[in-house]
Amino acid sequence: MQETFTTEQGLTVPVHDLPLLDRVRALILGGDFPPGAPVSEVFLSQEFDVSRTPIREALKQLQHEGLVEIRPKVGTFVREPTRREIVELFQLKESFEGLAAGLLARRGPVRELAVLERNLEESDEAAASGDAERYAALVHEFHQTIILGADNNKLTEHYGRLMNQLAYHRLVLRTAGHPGRIIASTAEHRTVLEMIKDKDHFGAEAAMRNHVYASSREVLTDSRTRTD
Repeated sequence: MQETFTTEQGLTVPVHDLPLLDRVRALILGGDFPPGAPVSEVFLSQEFDVSRTPIREALKQLQHEGLVEIRPKVGTFVREPTRREIVELFQLKESFEGLAAGLLARRGPVRELAVLERNLEESDEAAASGDAERYAALVHEFHQTIILGADNNKLTEHYGRLMNQLAYHRLVLRTAGHPGRIIASTAEHRTVLEMIKDKDHFGAEAAMRNHVYASSREVLTDSRTRTD
């Protein structure tokens, strides 16, 4: 189970400090349960040392969010977005992150730029070593840092919900194994950062949109992505 979790407000906190709903959500999104896997109420109640009633309520909320599917008299299962849902969610992701990159470019020298610079250095190292897990974590940090750097609370809030629905961490791990994708993705990140540092609002937005679109194509052409 992952040790930290990023909230809808963009705060990274230890999982054990989160409310029960967020802890269950973090477990589902963390990759311990692959798409289609059963989610046992008994296991969760033991894992979090609570009764099955609050676990049941948490799973109902996660079904509302599209993360699990509750089948009456059968069980609860991790849900994977349909192909159409992935397309629609990536379209929103492209808009949100393009907007964020443009807003960050307008702000000038802020602390997020140093975070992004360090992120790219570590991404190069992860790419060189073929460390997909580390690279996936760095991808999340890069995108989250740009969202936070936009300094727009409503954008951060809606983006968090979008990323939960997309279960983005799983998708990055899935596509990181595609030949050349990690190197291409890092180069796309570098282009975005250069535009932001140049205070090129339109260039930063366009570069980020192009990057997200390229990522969506990798997901949609992956053989493990649902075709319905």
